[in-house]
Amino acid sequence: PYPCCTSVTMRFIGGKWKAVILIHLVDGAKRYNELRKLIPTITERTLSLQLKQLEEDNIIDRKVFTEKPPLMVEYALTDFGKTLLPVLKEIANWGNVAVDRSKKIRKKAS
Repeated sequence: PYPCCTSVTMRFIGGKWKAVILIHLVDGAKRYNELRKLIPTITERTLSLQLKQLEEDNIIDRKVFTEKPPLMVEYALTDFGKTLLPVLKEIANWGNVAVDRSKKIRKKAS
């Protein structure tokens, strides 16, 4: 059903927010509210839906702590999700190069 292997990868991390969410989980588990603060332009509904999809795809793990109130939910990369780290890091590196290139072009134009 996929035209190429790139399509398979994009099925897991494509869209506007999945890679952004995952890059914030590279350094370790984060609570829902931490992710909301790190990604202020994402809506709560979108964040919830993206986290649910990533969990269903076994890219992230959702852990609920119920020992003491208030209820705390934490998200972390699974072992399968960690296999995406080289891809995510390269995407971030490419983005940095693109930003630097854009700055140089704008600087030449002014």
